Amino acid sequence: MTTITVNGRQHEVAASPDTPLLYVLRNDLELNGPKFGCGLAQCGACTVLIDGKAARSCSVPVSAAAKSPITTLEGLGTIDKLHPLQRAFIEEQACQCGYCSNGMIMAAKALLDGNPRPSEGEIKQALNEHLCRCASHNRIVRAVQRAAKEMA
Repeated sequence: MTTITVNGRQHEVAASPDTPLLYVLRNDLELNGPKFGCGLAQCGACTVLIDGKAARSCSVPVSAAAKSPITTLEGLGTIDKLHPLQRAFIEEQACQCGYCSNGMIMAAKALLDGNPRPSEGEIKQALNEHLCRCASHNRIVRAVQRAAKEMA
């Protein structure tokens, strides 16, 4: 058994130490925010925050993540009280298919936690390795800028 802390709650999971964190989050904890995209840590759809830093959960063994708090998209806000990033993504219509939005939002959260007033270039750099096939990049950047203003 491995104990992990996800979204402020401790969970005991029966998973092999080398099981990707993504599988535990989705299959054992039934969290749907992180998505399986490529399985190679290249697309960003599975991004979560581990100890406040953006990480690709498809390539992090659950044993390595067990030592730090993990935050998923579900841990940012609630349906009644959205996080400013979640609200901004909706208001800017930054999601078409929605598959990349988890990774974009979680990477943006890590960025804004460390840099509350990023430039457009810094936002683009932080999201550079996240793939969006719907070509919503400009809307996504505007959503991050909107959230940054609201959070400031």
